[in-house]
Amino acid sequence: MNTKTLVSLSLLIGIGAVLHAVMPGLFLGMKPDMMLTMMFLGILLFPNAKGVLLAGLATGIISGLTTTFPGGFLPNMIDKPVTAFIFYGLFLLFAKRGKSAAGAALLTGVGTLISGAVFLGSALAIVGLPGPFVALFAAIVLPATMINAIVMLIIYPIVQSVFKRSSLAQQV
Repeated sequence: MNTKTLVSLSLLIGIGAVLHAVMPGLFLGMKPDMMLTMMFLGILLFPNAKGVLLAGLATGIISGLTTTFPGGFLPNMIDKPVTAFIFYGLFLLFAKRGKSAAGAALLTGVGTLISGAVFLGSALAIVGLPGPFVALFAAIVLPATMINAIVMLIIYPIVQSVFKRSSLAQQV
């Protein structure tokens, strides 16, 4: 992994951190995780295992530090790397479709659902949940899925165009 890739991933995760920090908690201390969109974008632009690991760990740490969920640091540290590698596997499985804006949005939606389930499951096991699993999933994860997919549908073609012009990203 070269310096350009590291800097680009860092910028995406930094943008995601700002979005995550300013997003208010919506339901029982939970908020939609906009960092996921940036992590997924980094994986789409730089699809390699080292980058996925780095993006998952960095996103987990920053998301854990900025969460409004009580005891949410450890669940974030579990959720983000697991979700990053599942998303990467899905991207590799559907590589031809994942390169389009619609494919990237669909993968982002699926990835957000997986992330929400992993986060809530690990939070339930580690610290407990402030409400029923189904209520939290419906009130936070489902809206976050729609938000993240729409955001990806809008920004993926823009970022892809910018990165191609500047020769930063190497699409697989």
